[in-house]
Amino acid sequence: MWQRPDGRNPDQLRPVRFERNFTRFAAGSVLIHTGNTQVLCTVSIQSGVPKFLEGTGQGWLTAEYRMLPTATTQRQSREFMKLSGRTQEIQRLIGRSLRAALDMQVLGERTITIDADVLQADAGTRTASITGGFVALSDAIAKLLDQGELERSPICHQIAAVSVGLLEGEAFLDLDYPEDVAATTDLNVVLNDQLEMIELQGTAEEGSFNRTQLNQILDLAEKGIQELMALQLSALQNDKGT
Repeated sequence: MWQRPDGRNPDQLRPVRFERNFTRFAAGSVLIHTGNTQVLCTVSIQSGVPKFLEGTGQGWLTAEYRMLPTATTQRQSREFMKLSGRTQEIQRLIGRSLRAALDMQVLGERTITIDADVLQADAGTRTASITGGFVALSDAIAKLLDQGELERSPICHQIAAVSVGLLEGEAFLDLDYPEDVAATTDLNVVLNDQLEMIELQGTAEEGSFNRTQLNQILDLAEKGIQELMALQLSALQNDKGT
């Protein structure tokens, strides 16, 4: 059986911590730590919506994702005008996932932008971006409510995400980089607070996996996401914002 490099049990998350109000000017900002992965999630809110939504009374949420050049062991060039396929895929995933948290009619004609900037990558950056992004989004919406710009919160679901992989035929929760590289199958799972699926991203890196293994993966994902949601709520209930 696979021995985890950090000694965790197969169903154990890496240590997770949220540092709220990490920057001064964003409507909401959270630095999420998941093991050695660190992602800064910031939220901006602007009046107006994309043209396809103008006049509908509905809001919109979009996301941008980047990795700092030194987020990994070897420096990566900054992405400017031309984004890699991976970056585009991840930021669309973040946007889709966090749109599922909101009632866009209640939000009104506003556009929310989630910026996820990876400071340090040890696998799980996209899932950390979603989990931390929800906390930052919650703080940003709370400010709108406090300022009287919204009568009620448009947040209708809590959202979190986690990775699960197969190593030597067994399912392991929340992979770090050595595990991510070695995994024969890797799934990213996004759920809401009803444990309803927002998105499943999964593939067999080599060979295949069966329905029984998929069920094991989803069971671990549910367990991990319930724990992440408890940590999100705990962080949001902390008046000190950390």
